[in-house]
Amino acid sequence: MAIDPQFQESREQVGEENGVAVWGPVDEPEELGIRGTHVAVDYDLCIADGACLEDCPVDVFEWVDTPGHPESERKAEPTHEAQCIDCMLCVDVCPVDAIDVDAGRTA
Repeated sequence: MAIDPQFQESREQVGEENGVAVWGPVDEPEELGIRGTHVAVDYDLCIADGACLEDCPVDVFEWVDTPGHPESERKAEPTHEAQCIDCMLCVDVCPVDAIDVDAGRTA
């Protein structure tokens, strides 16, 4: 299952964390929701393999701790999503399709 590219329509923004929009959980097991808007990461899909951090040419992502989550104990947060150049490398390298980038989507 990949991230829902229409998450702005199916979820509500429930907060902000480290300057990044948090889009609310809908159903279990989607406990952590989606972080980011222009560059969005579904925390419930992310397995923290680090490919997005390694390949991003403008360092959009930073690690954040998510203790106790069944997929991984940390996640790639799009902390610097405003720097994104829409190259789509992160989308291409994510093995679980947890990332979606849409230049037309803003907070």
